[in-house]
Amino acid sequence: MKLLSHIPLWLKNKYLLAGCFFIVWMFFFDPKDWGVAFDKNAKLNELQKSEEHLSKTIKETKDELDQLKTNAQTIEKYAREKYLMKKDNEDLFIVSAPAVIK
Repeated sequence: MKLLSHIPLWLKNKYLLAGCFFIVWMFFFDPKDWGVAFDKNAKLNELQKSEEHLSKTIKETKDELDQLKTNAQTIEKYAREKYLMKKDNEDLFIVSAPAVIK
């Protein structure tokens, strides 16, 4: 009985002990604890940024496709830049950057 007399009254309160146990359980041991929620929120933010980037890329590609369908000069520019095509009376010189030796 001497051992129990040294424990403060607020530590003997069963509701406080049950509440503290519940909070510790929910923060650390529950399958949906704070760490999982934080990781899911970070993944959601990353996916939203990716969605914005991809939407922007899709819009740019659609604009480029529309230009290719309607404008002959754009078709010629695209063929010259992407596929290195040339006219019959032209010479094509390809200049590339020198390789950097480490």
